Amino acid sequence: MTTMPTLHTYQQNHYDYLMQHRRGNTNEHLLAQMYATALCGQGTMPLYLGLPLDIFRSMMDYHFPTLPQLPLPTVTQHLEAARMPELDDLRTLLQQNVSQVPPDSGWMTEILCAGCTGNDHLWQDLGLWSRKELSALMHDNFRPLAERNTKDMKWKKFLYKQMCEGEGVYVCRAPSCKVCVDYAACFAPEDDTCNAP
Repeated sequence: MTTMPTLHTYQQNHYDYLMQHRRGNTNEHLLAQMYATALCGQGTMPLYLGLPLDIFRSMMDYHFPTLPQLPLPTVTQHLEAARMPELDDLRTLLQQNVSQVPPDSGWMTEILCAGCTGNDHLWQDLGLWSRKELSALMHDNFRPLAERNTKDMKWKKFLYKQMCEGEGVYVCRAPSCKVCVDYAACFAPEDDTCNAP
């Protein structure tokens, strides 16, 4: 009796294939995780990780220069038009806090914006394999912003809280996070079990 490959196996195989063709720069293992997840129809990232096709191809050519043929996902999500103004604000916040040089800074800004349109934990929506990987993404690409998350707030909530504070909008009525009734929603440990190995 033969055993059918699992989703985890397919993700790992896609990841390994991409990593065999990497340039050797920051972000490549994260991009490989995200794209391997998308190729398996998981996560909530839109087609091409939220980038226009030509930009996406440029990014993949740059980071995985010896990749003979770029596999494309069969399942695609789409960004909601209603979320675009919100993404403009998020994009501005991220652009003000980049710690990578172009073009990586621009690519990761757009990818992170696209990931924030999902409804799950941000690391899961991006297609990363653990919250630790998202923390690495934030520290490597948006270090000034990441360093402000001193209480280890969940990243999506933290980003939106930063946007609100930047606009002078304070939705939360609690005098501090520690006394807020929603404290657990913002700071409780996330389920770090992943849909990949």
